[in-house]
Amino acid sequence: MSIGIVMLTHTALHRAEQVARHWTKAGCPVVIHVDQIVSNKRYKVFKERLSDDPLIRFSKRHRCDWGTWGLVAASQDASELMLAEFEEVSHVYLASGSCLPLRPVQELIDYLKARPRTDHIESATTADVPWTIGGLDEERFTMRFPFSWRRNRYLFDRFVEFQRKFGYKRKVPDGLTPHMGSQWWCLTRQTLSSILQDPKRKEYDRYFRHVWIPDESYFQTLSRLYSTNIVSRSLTLSKFDFQGKPHIFYDDHLQLLRRSDCFVARKIWPNAERLYETFLNPKPGELNLQEPNPGKIDRIFAKAVDRRTRGRPGLYMQSRFPNEDWENGVTAAKYSVFQGFTELFTNFEHWLSTVTGAQVHGHLFAPDRAHFADGQTVMNGALSDNATLRDYDPKMFLTNLLWNTRGERQCFQLGPNSTRHVIWDICKDANAQVSVISGAWAIPLFQSNRTFAELRREAAHLQKIETEMLDALRSPYSKCRRRIWTMAEFIESPMEATQVIVDEIGVLPNRRLTEAPKMVDLTGFGQFLQNLKNQGMHPYLMGDFPADPVVQTPRRHTPPRPYLVKK
Repeated sequence: MSIGIVMLTHTALHRAEQVARHWTKAGCPVVIHVDQIVSNKRYKVFKERLSDDPLIRFSKRHRCDWGTWGLVAASQDASELMLAEFEEVSHVYLASGSCLPLRPVQELIDYLKARPRTDHIESATTADVPWTIGGLDEERFTMRFPFSWRRNRYLFDRFVEFQRKFGYKRKVPDGLTPHMGSQWWCLTRQTLSSILQDPKRKEYDRYFRHVWIPDESYFQTLSRLYSTNIVSRSLTLSKFDFQGKPHIFYDDHLQLLRRSDCFVARKIWPNAERLYETFLNPKPGELNLQEPNPGKIDRIFAKAVDRRTRGRPGLYMQSRFPNEDWENGVTAAKYSVFQGFTELFTNFEHWLSTVTGAQVHGHLFAPDRAHFADGQTVMNGALSDNATLRDYDPKMFLTNLLWNTRGERQCFQLGPNSTRHVIWDICKDANAQVSVISGAWAIPLFQSNRTFAELRREAAHLQKIETEMLDALRSPYSKCRRRIWTMAEFIESPMEATQVIVDEIGVLPNRRLTEAPKMVDLTGFGQFLQNLKNQGMHPYLMGDFPADPVVQTPRRHTPPRPYLVKK
């Protein structure tokens, strides 16, 4: 008994030669198919280099475009030559020029010898598996595909649309149930001979010639007609990414490939010297009787796919810039946003930094520049305070700041004068904790010496902007944690409100406040709001703020009335 290797090659012929000699050295005959895209000159040189090996043959050449019939025709001709030339072959193993044996060939021979009537071929119906990429499941078996998906994508797509529009469907040959699976199989001589010598082969070939990606369905379907025992898995380790493209193995995958216990792996990078040197020159030792188990490394591949598709939370880079709302977390860490606090309290940023231990910035999105903590002009990661650079992409400015300062809680101020586009990015960020004292923007106007006509216009403008900001925070699309007070509500119990904020920041646990930050003098502020109303502007965001605060007068002390105690 021996195993015959059918090898489909088109690039890296020097590696194909190296692997072919490895197979024949163990007594396994090899039939090589060289793609027609390889020049005749290279083909002749390759063939002459292997002419000294009596166990190597070359089959008729076909053009093997991806997803076309040429791959099946190449496998058929090479298999027929194998069965005709080497009668002692009991199993035929289909491999590519980029495949690499991971275990000693004798282990594969012994494994198949113990299972003389078993075919190893991945074979499942489209209804049972979610493998297909691109929206063609059953349709790949009922439509025609005369155009190459890779070379004529436009014609391919238009012809599919045309067939769908007019309801065109081909009839599947009687007795066939289409199956799909990996292209890389190992079939017994009996099963493969039955497929190649089937009286209906011309009918089957004519049907599969116009199936999309027939190399993943031809042998997978027909083996179901003749095999007495199918193990629906490939003995070749072949992993694919989320786009259906095969993973390429490099030198740093050496230990990963060893852990798989698979007999063969593809696709190996041609320049992976360490892999070829290690696996083609195995050290003598105990025989490995482990069952091939690619599931051992599936977790690592699943993690790689997750990292590729979702990325790290809050990290954006040129190699993986997600579509809008597809990111794995808008930002990298939790942060706090305050609106109206610096207007209501004096030196609020210093107070909050002292109480919480967080890094507290000023108005990061102010018109003039980004007011970093402690007056810094450049933050971690060379993040500049320049307003022009910041406003080129405000979202990236915010996400970069939070990524570069991971491990330290960031707090900053926001207001109606801030860059407006960033508010929606904050609203949709689950890491954001937003605290708003609505209407506090009126305090700087109250403290200014501008004419009342100017103040009225400015107040109307700022109120309109803050209303839009509050609407965004209350939107059903908002994911941030928000707390909104009117000025009137907040002033009633400032200690209680600030305690809630400090507790949510949570940098210093169980920190009970003994005093609130110092509030600005609001004497006459109520009358200022009333004057705005009198001028025709209605300031409603401050809440029910009294025009004339009630002065708390001390009560007159009255002595208690005397009473008599009778004896």
